[in-house]
Amino acid sequence: MFVRFLPVLFMILSSASMADVEADREAFRAFYAKRFSSIPVEAHVDGVYALDEAKRAQWLEMEEFPPYEFSVDDGEALYDEPFTDGSGYGDCFADGGAVKHLYPRFEGGEVVTMEVAVNQCRVQHGMESLAYDSEEMMQLTSYIAYASRDQLIDIKVPEDALPAYERGKQFYYSRRGQLNFSCSHCHMQIVGSQLRAEVLSASYGHVTHWPTYRLKWQEVGSLHRRFAECNGQVGAEALPLQSQPYRELEYFLTAIARGLLLNGPASRK
Repeated sequence: MFVRFLPVLFMILSSASMADVEADREAFRAFYAKRFSSIPVEAHVDGVYALDEAKRAQWLEMEEFPPYEFSVDDGEALYDEPFTDGSGYGDCFADGGAVKHLYPRFEGGEVVTMEVAVNQCRVQHGMESLAYDSEEMMQLTSYIAYASRDQLIDIKVPEDALPAYERGKQFYYSRRGQLNFSCSHCHMQIVGSQLRAEVLSASYGHVTHWPTYRLKWQEVGSLHRRFAECNGQVGAEALPLQSQPYRELEYFLTAIARGLLLNGPASRK
């Protein structure tokens, strides 16, 4: 039944006006609610663990002593460490860093993700930018994600941000690579099925739990690292972390996830 429903969803998304971000969100919710009628839509914040009971049991055991715990602790120490000018991250981010539910946001004509905002804060106060895949960046964003847990995603898409949102949506549906796959092929068309022995999760909720400790990586990594890995898996060239297309893809995915609870950082296989 979900196969017949998918073209209807594409028709809704392609025919919706640029201003109708809410229609996109409702179409995604309706699609996954219909595809997985026995699972609450909000449960997809747990990714594949919402779909596979055996994997969920293993994951819950791992969460008793989560492998990202040290990153959170080290990130909190870094967050509280003053800059050379005497200021700190607290001068840029309110509520002790519990601000991830407000990112990415559209400022200065571009999408600003949490990682970009961290570096903007540092540069503003005379510090050097961090590499986006650096251990320090992952520690800081792990702490910010932890401080923001249970906040509802609340990003806005103002009128001047609509072109960026639309480019992110187009990236999501565009085929690429030797396999000629789009994001939607894995996470909508064959969601819940197995590919390379892994169950494919729903896109609705993909953004809620980053940064994430992946057993495959043996360390905490970012959402954009996962984007790059996905591109490589379909035989496409990976883009640089925090490149414009990846930031706009994140913006689109976060906009459709508005109202979901943040539950990062997390652990994944």
